[in-house]
Amino acid sequence: MSSGLNGRRRTRSTAVLVASILLIVGLVAWIAVARSNGVGGDYRGAGNGEEQVVEVKEGSNVSLLGPELEELGVVKSNAAFQSAALRDINSNNIQPGFYRLQKEMSADAAVEALLDPANKITPLQVVGGATLMDVAVVGGQTRLGILSLIQQVSCGDTPRPGCVTAEELHNVAANADPAQLGVPAWALETVNAHAGDPKRLEGLIAPGEYTVDPGATAESILTDLITRSAKEYESTDIVGRAQAIGLSPYELLTSASLVEREAPAGEFDKVARVILNRLKEPMRLEFDSTVNYGLTSVEVATTDEDRKRPTPWNTYAKDGLPETPIASPSIEAIEAMENPAEGNWLFFVTVDKEGTTVFNDTFEQHLDDVRRAQESGVLDSGR
Repeated sequence: MSSGLNGRRRTRSTAVLVASILLIVGLVAWIAVARSNGVGGDYRGAGNGEEQVVEVKEGSNVSLLGPELEELGVVKSNAAFQSAALRDINSNNIQPGFYRLQKEMSADAAVEALLDPANKITPLQVVGGATLMDVAVVGGQTRLGILSLIQQVSCGDTPRPGCVTAEELHNVAANADPAQLGVPAWALETVNAHAGDPKRLEGLIAPGEYTVDPGATAESILTDLITRSAKEYESTDIVGRAQAIGLSPYELLTSASLVEREAPAGEFDKVARVILNRLKEPMRLEFDSTVNYGLTSVEVATTDEDRKRPTPWNTYAKDGLPETPIASPSIEAIEAMENPAEGNWLFFVTVDKEGTTVFNDTFEQHLDDVRRAQESGVLDSGR
């Protein structure tokens, strides 16, 4: 009896052991299948090819970023992303900005992508003297305008559905309500008067580096840029300083754009004084930069024919300032107009290829220096 009982016990133990082994094998198989199907809390691979733009906000960290990545469908779960970030000692080096990732990335791949500078969308760079529209340079490459640069940020190298194109930006710049775009009150009258022309917003986007949301609309992007720029310009007391030198704030902005385009480094305040002295005389400014602004293609030296062509900006053919700024003036150019150098100069010319600029009170002195410039090859005497 006892030996049979022991046999039955061994049989039951063997059955339990076999069942346990089968359960473990089944669990391992289920985990393998689940992982292959992206069910077990993480996806596999570098994504499904569908682009997803992700923003890493200033002051954010991986613990805050994970839930957003899960919500956007980039990673399967926040838990998987947190685990991957803990495994990567460089995860704390993820920088603020916008990144082009893909949906259904493994957590490890998402962390790697956020650490790869190639996936970070380059911020918008606006340099002093930049223009809204592209500029075709005779004998050279086309200089992309601010609106085309915004398209690059939004669309990358190739425009695709949903991104913001330069054409959309042109339309908003030309036709949207300027007040809704953040145009400051002191510029509204002139901007409204040029409805239909995108150049009416020239000068209202200050030079600087801007983080632009590639998924935003054309109107919201321009509103953000113009609003931030207005605050920067107004921080210089542009309203009060304009009154002190006898200009409106918009005229000061326009004058500063001329300084930006005409003055060599270190001479901004002197060129500002020349502008004010000429306006006071009164005498025409006669700046080649204002001639070029109205042309479809430009070169440093302008022709007699170009200088005679009337445009809203050509200060050879019209009295006073251009009707709008001709470029984005830097804070340095704004402050030069707000605090011009003391002097009676009415003329200036660059006389050599090293960039030496000479300022004169009289036309006779100026002609002597123009001849010097022609002899050194800076000016073309036949134009």
